Order: sequence, then structure tokens, then C-alpha cells
Amino acid sequence: MNFLNTSNAIAGPSHQRASTSIGFSSSAALNESPKTRQRQNSLLETNPNHNCSALDRSPTHLLDDPFNPTRFPIKPARARPANRSPSSPSKKRHYGDRFIPTRGDGLDLSTTFQLMPDGPSTPTRGSGSKKTVVAAVTDLEKDEARRTFTNLLKAETFGSEPTDMPTFINHSPSHSRHASTVPNSSPGTPRKSTPKLFNYSSPTRKESSNLDSPTHQRYSTTPIKHESQRLLLSPRKPTRSLSKVPFKVLDAPDLADDYYLNLVDWSSTNVLAVGLGSQVYLWSAATSAVTRLVDVAVPGSTDHTTSLSWIGKGNILAIGTDSGKVHIWDTQVGKRVRTMEGHESRIGCMDWNDYILTSGSRDRSIVHRDVRAADHWLSRVNVHKQEVCGLKWNTSTNQLASGGNDNRLLIWESKASNSMPLFRFNEHTAAIKALAWSPHQNGLLASGGGSADKRIRFWNTINGNLLNEIDTGSQVCSLKWSKNSNELVSTHGFSPGPIQNQVCLWKYPSMQQIATLSGHTYRVLYLAMSPDGETIVTGAGDETLRFWRAFPKKRTPGGSGSSANGVGISLTGSPILNSNGLGPSALPGGTGGGSGSMLNLFAQMR
Repeated sequence: MNFLNTSNAIAGPSHQRASTSIGFSSSAALNESPKTRQRQNSLLETNPNHNCSALDRSPTHLLDDPFNPTRFPIKPARARPANRSPSSPSKKRHYGDRFIPTRGDGLDLSTTFQLMPDGPSTPTRGSGSKKTVVAAVTDLEKDEARRTFTNLLKAETFGSEPTDMPTFINHSPSHSRHASTVPNSSPGTPRKSTPKLFNYSSPTRKESSNLDSPTHQRYSTTPIKHESQRLLLSPRKPTRSLSKVPFKVLDAPDLADDYYLNLVDWSSTNVLAVGLGSQVYLWSAATSAVTRLVDVAVPGSTDHTTSLSWIGKGNILAIGTDSGKVHIWDTQVGKRVRTMEGHESRIGCMDWNDYILTSGSRDRSIVHRDVRAADHWLSRVNVHKQEVCGLKWNTSTNQLASGGNDNRLLIWESKASNSMPLFRFNEHTAAIKALAWSPHQNGLLASGGGSADKRIRFWNTINGNLLNEIDTGSQVCSLKWSKNSNELVSTHGFSPGPIQNQVCLWKYPSMQQIATLSGHTYRVLYLAMSPDGETIVTGAGDETLRFWRAFPKKRTPGGSGSSANGVGISLTGSPILNSNGLGPSALPGGTGGGSGSMLNLFAQMR
């Protein structure tokens, strides 16, 4: 195939296109004028290291040439002297059409022969050990097929043993304050030479002895090698079926597009609380009934809801407001239990540790309260230099993680007398709102940075070490760990690239991206998970709540699926008998109530 016969634009004063035949020599070329021959010969050169001709191209142009698998820049041609006599005899040049790529020792085959890149990437900052993954729309089945094809092509072409290579580098947690690294070979490290494509040699006695094997390639009825056939026929774990469209969409008017607020939370009794403006609504997953719980704006005030948090077990809901007040509501009877003050500005985040309620505010303080005591006040700490925008309790280790707009992540002990944090982490370069404790490993914390950071970092809060980090390429708004598998979900916002406002599922600790869910048109600021751990709900400034079946069912000793005494009711409407279910009679006011903006009842089935 003569693929070197091509036409190239020669830049000149007239910017005209000149056709240059490279793959063969024509007899018509002998009748050309000396000036024409001199101009063409000045553009061509026979490379002494290759059996082909080379064009005078820039290295950048060569990188985009699909017919140059070596991807190495070729030296520019040397122009002939301009004062050469036109009548002087010229050496006849013959150009062949054979193209043999150069494969030196230590050549990265997976990079050199990957003609189609997987997608755009964002450069990492700092050391090369930090992974960069730009979130994109992925498909597990397509990725698996692509990896299998790459392995088979390499095995069939170069004779290497086919292996199942993962898409992402597996970063196992290491006890170090630095990110986990993958050692790179230094230039002086001896490397095994790549086998030659064409190797002509007499068969050895060892090779001849293999003819007795029934699996020898000479006895095969197919050109595919035995090792490749074994790889193709080997049983594989089926990929999880994951829908990339939400199965339910709820309209949420006046859902604020504010990065520092937390306006969506899902209770253990399977009721979703949503803050819309100054009002709080409850949506029952059992009956799809919607109830307006309260309007925090008293007559004559402009107060509005800024954060919501359900108690770990029960029907108690804490409501934080812009005025710095915390309202405690018993949603089962529809009654406000108490109102607590203590902050001077809005309360953007809250979390529970049993009956201890911790709140963070724009006034840079963290307040601990015991809602059972008449004198609820426990302690107050002021360590963050700017607004506290993230709080998460780890009930297994009794540690509290707090993130602030000062780009600092602090770890606190549960003792109320401690006014100084146990650990201070300053690696993030933006506000830290997304915090999540792993339910599968004690002391494992995931934190996400804002638009100037874009990284998810993993910490060992037992010894204070940074385990791993990954650059997601976009603002990290929220994080949640799966209750049923070692996976986590992240929601994203601003991004310099074309892909933003996405929901990403990750496998830990390899941080292989399982899927990317898209549909929101604004930043996905809010995230909550159902009690059974199978469904997540996301909220954004586009004033919609989208429900996704993101995680598998919890495995039980008797088989797969949720346990019989699981908490909550499936969002598909199938009731699960349990003592903690919240029926329609438990909701105050039935299915309606109130005027103004309201969580619409219609749900668009996708």
C-alpha cells in the first residue's frame, strides 16, 4: 500500500498548494525544469536510518500523523545550495513505498500505538504521583472490550502473554503524608528489550520439542494463538447493570444555587427533607406524599433555610437558618421541639453524633449542643479563619471532620473539652465542603476541594497521613460512600472543560471510574442516600431533584439482595415491612398544605 503518496501545502508568498509525489518516481519528473527539480529536492531527504522518505514537518505535526506509528520527530531536510549550476548533473533519487517503523528498546507500546486517545486530560500539579482523571461519560462494557482488544492485539503482534490490564493504576493505601506513588523506571534502569517484529532464525531444539504439544500453533485451525483463545473463552465477572438516566425527577422550585448550603437530607425512616427558600418540605419515599413542614420566615423577616440534618435514628430534623438559629422538629407529630441560638450568621452545615448536634456557621465557629438537656450548650470552638462549610461525624471513632472556606481540613476528638484539633491538613487549595467517612474502614476520610482544587483526597485520621488523591478536573461539591460496596459517589460543578455538572461513581481504592451520570444543567450541589444504600438523590440549581439507582443491593449470608429487616421502603413503591417505616398517616397535614413555592407532586419516569 502506497500511503506515502500524499499532497502537502507548501507555504509561500502566493500560498498555493503544490503536489509532491513521494511514494514513487515518475518518468515525467525527468522532463521537469531544473528549478522545479531543485525546489522539490530541497523539500525531500532520504533518512539514512529508515527505508522511507521523510517530509520536512514539525514535531507537532508528526504527533498528529496517523501513518507515523513511531511518533518520533524526523530531522528537517537540508536545503541544497542555491548557487548550484542548473546544468550540473543531479543524482537520481528512488523512493520506495515500504514503511518500517522503528521500535527501540524500552518503547512504551501502549502509548506509541494508541492512535485514538481516551479523552482530554487536565495536567496535574506537583509531583507525578498525583493522578489526573477528567470525568467523562464512561461505559464499563466498552472499556472492558477496549482493554481486551488491546491485550489481544499486543499478544498476537508481539508474541507476549495476554494480560488483563486495568484502566487505572491501582493505588493501595500507604502510611505516608504524601500521595501514593507508582515507581517510574529511571533512564539507567535495565529493561527487557522488546521482541522484534520480524525474527529470522533457525528453530532450536527447545522449539522443536514443543511440536509434541497438541496446543502448538502449527496444529491450530485458527490463526489466533492458544493463549489468546484461552483469554477470550475464560469466564468473566458480569458487569453491573447501571442506568445512566434518573428513574424519577422531582421539581424543586427555589432550590438555592449556593455552594455553602446543605438543603437536602434523607432520613433513616425513608423521608426526604428539602429546603426551598424559607420553607421545608418532606417527601415520603413510601407514598410519594409531599408535606410542607414549616416556614422559618416569621412575618416581617427575610429568614430562610440554609441547612438540614436528620438525626441518625428517628424522626428528629434539625433546621439551620440564615439568622443563625437552629430549629428542632419532630416530624412524626409535626411539632417544633425547641429553638436554639448561638451563631451570629447563617448555619451552612450540621451533623449529629447520637444526640449531640454540631453546627458550623459563617461566623467561623463550631458549636456542640446536647438536644436532650435543658441547657443544651456544650462547647464552642473558633479555629477556622473563614466560614465553616463542611461537618461530618464518624460515630465509630468519635472523630469530627470540619472543612472551611480557608482551605483547611481539621480533625477533632469527641471530647468537648478539646478546643484544638487533633490534625490539621492544608493540602487543599479551595473550600472544603465535601466530606465523607468510609463505613468499611475505620478512620478513612474522603474530602473534596472546590473549583480551584478539584481533588478528592483520602486520609487516615488514625495517624494523620494522606493516603491518596485524584484530580477530578472539576469542582467537587459533595461525597458519599456506598453502604453496600467499597465505592463512593461524587457530584461536581464548575469545570474548565466541556464536561461539568456530572455525578461520578468510583471504585475504591483503585479510583477506577465506574460511571458518569449526567442530566443536571447547574452545579450538583446536594447529595443524599436512601436508607438501604441503593439509591441516591441529587439536587442542583436547575431546581430539580433526580433519583438514581447507583449502588448494588446489600449482600446477605443467604444470598444477594437486601436483608429482610432492612430500613426504609423501595423508591419503586414496593413496601418493605419494618418497624421504622413512615406511613402517610405519620406525615403532618396529609399530602398538601401551605401556599407559595412547593415541591411539585409530579415525577417524570425516565
